[in-house]
Amino acid sequence: MAEIHPQLKQDCVVIGRFPLCHLLLMKDANYPWFILVPDRDEIGEIFQLSAQDQQQLMRESSQLAEIIATGFEADKINIAALGNMVPQLHIHHVVRYRDDAAWPAPIWGAVPVKPYLECKLNERVEQVRSWFDDLMV
Repeated sequence: MAEIHPQLKQDCVVIGRFPLCHLLLMKDANYPWFILVPDRDEIGEIFQLSAQDQQQLMRESSQLAEIIATGFEADKINIAALGNMVPQLHIHHVVRYRDDAAWPAPIWGAVPVKPYLECKLNERVEQVRSWFDDLMV
């Protein structure tokens, strides 16, 4: 099992595990913001995954995007694999609204991080776990 990068551990809460990826929630209440981290060692880019893992990553990413778009009534889902700060492959899935703090620009650096209240963070984690109960291993 691959270790989740320390920066991701610091910035996120682990919600659960899909067949390939860990599902994380970014601790920024400005946006519903999720991250998929493939459970593979020494992978920094999608093309470094096996063909089978690439297909599984696409399935998990698409399922995540569809469910959070519906559950959060998103105007748009932004999906990105940047890796400029964290070298471990991780895929951001950010729920966007036309009236969010950064719209229509990218979220990075637009506004300061807004920490969740502990009770709201726990509620969000449980809410999302319930949506993915059938997909998690």
